[in-house]
Amino acid sequence: MNIILLGPPGAGKGTQAKMMIEKYQIPQISTGDMLRAALKERTPLGLKAKEYMDKGALVPDEVVIGLIQERLKEPDCSKGYILDGFPRTVAQAEALDKVLAGLGSKIDHVISIEVDKSDLLKRLTGRRTCRQCGAMYHVIFTPSLNKDLCDKCQGELYQRDDDNEDTVRNRLEVYDAQTFPLIQYYQQKGLVRKIEGVGSIQQIFENIVKTLA
Repeated sequence: MNIILLGPPGAGKGTQAKMMIEKYQIPQISTGDMLRAALKERTPLGLKAKEYMDKGALVPDEVVIGLIQERLKEPDCSKGYILDGFPRTVAQAEALDKVLAGLGSKIDHVISIEVDKSDLLKRLTGRRTCRQCGAMYHVIFTPSLNKDLCDKCQGELYQRDDDNEDTVRNRLEVYDAQTFPLIQYYQQKGLVRKIEGVGSIQQIFENIVKTLA
């Protein structure tokens, strides 16, 4: 099965991806991991990407698509894969379709983990980090015994700038704006499988498995 995994920040996409890898024995392909591997191995595309990254510029689509094309030819992708973090735009989705057609392949399912915005705000703004040891807590899900201090080292707990409500709202709006056209694109192809991202991790996973059966 060739799967694209979509979900806003805080939807639990990473956790579900790990469980899917284990169950289906297929690799998760994230653009970040691919770029790091290509840089480490100093492949021609990796060196091309490095030119842009050194300037602080975004790596262009054609370089990322080239990396994906190389990655999908590797033997561990023969039974399928989970694409995570790509495509992000309709232009990238169209380029991916061309690459897959050239490989005699296609996307089978687009899993979209759906969570209400108010729930996402609770999840993302509730995180707290220890200034001393970096331990992570959540005011609702995993609170410390003393709400202002770390259980491990008694360090002060604080909310990171990227976890405050304005920043989180902005991240969610950017995700919505980017992903809405992408979901429409794959809906027209009949590939979108919407999964309610609320409930226990296991329940959500079981719903994904049922949908893919």
